[in-house]
Amino acid sequence: MILPGSDPAAIAQAVQKLGAGELVALPTETVYGLAADAHSDAAVAGIFALKGRPADHPLIVHVASGAQVADYAAEVPAFAQRLIDAFWPGPLTLILPRRPGVAKTAAGGQDSIGLRCPSHPVAQALMRAFGRGLAAPSANRFGRVSPSTAAHVQDEFGDALMVLDGGPCEVGIESTIVDCTRGAPVLLRPGCITPAQIEAACGQALADALAQAAPRASGTLESHYAPRAQVRLLSAAELPQHLRELADQTHPAGGGIGLWSAQEPHTGLAGLIWREQSRDPAAAAHQLFAVLRELDALGVAEIWVEQVPCGAAWDGVRDRLQRAAA
Repeated sequence: MILPGSDPAAIAQAVQKLGAGELVALPTETVYGLAADAHSDAAVAGIFALKGRPADHPLIVHVASGAQVADYAAEVPAFAQRLIDAFWPGPLTLILPRRPGVAKTAAGGQDSIGLRCPSHPVAQALMRAFGRGLAAPSANRFGRVSPSTAAHVQDEFGDALMVLDGGPCEVGIESTIVDCTRGAPVLLRPGCITPAQIEAACGQALADALAQAAPRASGTLESHYAPRAQVRLLSAAELPQHLRELADQTHPAGGGIGLWSAQEPHTGLAGLIWREQSRDPAAAAHQLFAVLRELDALGVAEIWVEQVPCGAAWDGVRDRLQRAAA
């Protein structure tokens, strides 16, 4: 069931469910999350079961403010604190040493834990009312396209799951993840916060992610964020030729093609469904998962995506597309 996240009664009902060990979907500025009490191993296990997610693939714990970090982290390096001061609340997850005996199931059994403070007012209202951290990965089946609206979550899990509706997610892709367990910041997952912004805020250069074994982190598997349709990444130069070749043949399974590109194709190809790709990286990130879900729902056999431009501002979108196509 979808309830308005702006309704205090809905927040109170969600708090009651979380306290009883149940799951609730909530909006964040990045994507919708599937939340459970981070301190309840049984409740967190329910997230893994519903998503079909491997139990050793850690979840991010969401906190209402930096004041709750000490509940989960054994230590906070100075550069990590500078990142908290600069970007929280916001779309940044920090991997920190985990306090022994706390949130072990949410951490996938690791000695580290991912923490984030979301800025969405509905998420903030729920966390402050609940009073404890929430383990909250994206509210979708494991490996599939993340949800950026309440309707996406309901489509994924049905009416039985309570979903707090906070409108379309502003950012649209998951948070940037920075590992802070190795003495220097290491970028594990790109997002809307760029490497240059991270380095400027924390006063240190990003270290090589491959220098030593990194903790496991959400959304870093080679194949992830994938719709049912096959995703193919093509350059702007490749697209016209591929479309001409497609026009000369009957497409396997007769499923048609979904196309997300900056320029509308000049072709009368039957079964082609085009959606415009913004040339602004923030707008494209906002569009990405909604477009993949829409084209998938229309039953296309393949989704062709024009490769996005080079540059750090596009890294988050590029990362999600490469994993969706893997």
